[in-house]
Amino acid sequence: MFAAFCIEEETGMFAVNYVGSRTMALEEREPADLRAGEVRIAVAYVGLCGTDLHVFHGDMDARVSTPATIGHEMSGTIAALGPGVEGWSIGDPVTVMPLVWDGTCPACRAGNQHICQHLDFIGIDSPGALQQFWNVPAATLVRLPAGVSLRDAALVEPVAVAVHDVRRSELAAGDKAVVIGAGPIGVLIATVAAALGAEVVVAEIDPARRTAAAELGLTTVDPSSVDQAAWVEEWTGGAGADVVFEVSGAAAAVRGATDLVKVRGTLVVVAIHPQPRPLDLHRVFWRELRILGARVYQRADFERAAELVADGTIPAAKLVTGVVPLAEVQSAFGVLEAGQAMKLLVELNAS
Repeated sequence: MFAAFCIEEETGMFAVNYVGSRTMALEEREPADLRAGEVRIAVAYVGLCGTDLHVFHGDMDARVSTPATIGHEMSGTIAALGPGVEGWSIGDPVTVMPLVWDGTCPACRAGNQHICQHLDFIGIDSPGALQQFWNVPAATLVRLPAGVSLRDAALVEPVAVAVHDVRRSELAAGDKAVVIGAGPIGVLIATVAAALGAEVVVAEIDPARRTAAAELGLTTVDPSSVDQAAWVEEWTGGAGADVVFEVSGAAAAVRGATDLVKVRGTLVVVAIHPQPRPLDLHRVFWRELRILGARVYQRADFERAAELVADGTIPAAKLVTGVVPLAEVQSAFGVLEAGQAMKLLVELNAS
């Protein structure tokens, strides 16, 4: 654990860097100079997610240059404006959609800038939010609705992931959906889908996560104790689910997911699978299934996510299971590794 610290001068700040496998280091430094078109954010809260955990484990060393300031789930207020920035004021509460695209690749030219072929995912490919003052392009800012707390607003980014996944699936009110995996994103997908009017069940083998999902009012099933396919068949009157979201990242879950989908239903692959997985292509063929990938989000997803957090549809207070100071990021990753938290936030400049 790092020693406690305080800031004595406004010009100094603290940041935490990933410096190598399972090692985070506290650093005192000056804020970076503001460039044209940038804003400086006084970061209030940063959420730690599964991607950050992959970085912490060293699994993304081929992509992440050390020392690296990571973090992309955040909230804060504007502290300074760079040259040429218009439409924003110091003190505005914001979050950041952490995507910068080149605008010239084939994906961008086709209108898919959010999955640019040369995408800069801020917080992975370039410096992220685990620093008290963070410079970002003004174009990445998302305005927070009036009245939403900065603590709750740190969940907007992962909620935007869930909104994008559900939107991409074309799930509709009255449809039946299965979410495989009750981690933070799985629970958020289930919550967003239920808010849309769908009937949702969450499949999860871990008892603690299953209990946490149930306490949020979600229907759960334990695939290790029941025949999951038979359960879904009975639940859907023999049809199968309209949409299945694979959020667990487990090979067995992928292999069994196609058994849960109705004729011409949809399987959405949300989890990051670092290795190729076996898939029942005969089932895909036989039922004319549609398989979709869902990677990040678009601005409309972020704006909708901010609304869902602000109006209480997302039970932020129940989802945040702990808040730690910047000095305790190293130990916070240990808690995440042990599966002891749904969502951990790091507090930086919150008041």
